[in-house]
Amino acid sequence: MKCCIGSFRSIPANTDSPVRSHPTLFPAVALLALAIPALTNIAAPVRVAAQEPMGMYAGPTVLRAARLLDVETGEMHRDAVIVVEDGLITAVNPASAPDVMHDMDLGDVTLLPGFIDTHTHLGGQISATSFTDAVTRTEAYEAFNAVKYGGITVRAGFTTVRDFGGDVTVELGRAVERGDIVAPRIIPSRNSLGITGGHCDVTGYAPGIREGGPEEGIADGPWEVVEAVRYQIKHGAQVIKTCATAGVLSMEGPVGAQQYTLEELTAMVEEAARHGMRVAAHAHGPDGILAAVQAGVASIEHGSILTDEIMDLMIEKGTYLVPTSHLVDRIALDQLPPLVRAKAEEIMPLARESLGRAIERGVPIAFGTDAAVLPHGENAGEFAVYVQMGMSELDALRSATIHAADLLDTPDRGRLAEGMLADIIAVPGNPLDDIEVTKDVRFVMQGGRVIKHVVGGRDMHSMGR
Repeated sequence: MKCCIGSFRSIPANTDSPVRSHPTLFPAVALLALAIPALTNIAAPVRVAAQEPMGMYAGPTVLRAARLLDVETGEMHRDAVIVVEDGLITAVNPASAPDVMHDMDLGDVTLLPGFIDTHTHLGGQISATSFTDAVTRTEAYEAFNAVKYGGITVRAGFTTVRDFGGDVTVELGRAVERGDIVAPRIIPSRNSLGITGGHCDVTGYAPGIREGGPEEGIADGPWEVVEAVRYQIKHGAQVIKTCATAGVLSMEGPVGAQQYTLEELTAMVEEAARHGMRVAAHAHGPDGILAAVQAGVASIEHGSILTDEIMDLMIEKGTYLVPTSHLVDRIALDQLPPLVRAKAEEIMPLARESLGRAIERGVPIAFGTDAAVLPHGENAGEFAVYVQMGMSELDALRSATIHAADLLDTPDRGRLAEGMLADIIAVPGNPLDDIEVTKDVRFVMQGGRVIKHVVGGRDMHSMGR
């Protein structure tokens, strides 16, 4: 996986399961399966019936809560009711709620659409070994990480992410859609596109070590770029990620230097568009940002140095800024090599300043954290940064709902309305009064499946995790 301000790489995994071949474990599992029905008959039945899979109820479910926020209008509804069936919202505040088996009163909470983080790296977490993992770890390591961090992320209220993480999160997204894994829905990029020796390449090693070509996303010149785009899409990419400039968490040169030319970026955007896909451009310096916006990318990741010219063009073209700003407060600087730390300390204050100016000017903003550079599960800390920099609480929430859904071209989520995916979360209090409550998610439903429900301080759906 290649991190937007750093680099983590992927290597093929073994999918053989030890359970399938273990001579004694399989019979034990079978005996346990036979024992469970008998055990469940000992106690009197409770209101929640058997679920397939865990947390998914047969038939409609009614959710009740003290409040529901309509993120489009900003209206806060009292004594809210949502009806869910077959993974979709079938009614919001109906005149009368149906009489159903599964009627959940969540109490003094506010119902919100599941949050969307448009910039994550579920396969890794920044550490002292991040800069050697590319040559010492396998893709299996990333796969285990992705399952772990995916579970943490969805329980933090983020039911969809756009992830830049190689084959691992392509497959994780498919597993989520099958219902096999508890993690966010994933819009994956597969391998990020970058120039030879650039931020999206693996740098800092001797010749011949972890060299890459278009299949790995390393492409020079318009035709190699087109080839790289086609290969990522062939193998599961739903968005194209590129490094338009140099970055922080890599061993190459000045942090904001332009890397792809306008011609190369235009070829990339046009080829992606032929396949109905969009391009996200990591970009710190103004020359690379401007070229990426001119080429027609859908989003600028980080956008550390924004000029008036760039912001005007972003507003004109509807290009989103994905700020990834909370990492400024949470990045583990002591884990970074001296060269990398120096780049981080140079660019982060400029990025925070640009965010404030972008908010004031009205640049479109979609929520994104670069999770992996900050700890997974702390994604909601990004909201408070936006508010501190001048955004209203409502617009901060919109950045992770309707605006993020617009950027990802996923109109089936980001709102609580009839026909939308039943991706629903609940927070205590009123987030329009205190955005910090977004860090305390009490309830998570994804596609009608209850993933988290905190009662009396205990998550009733944690499965011991």
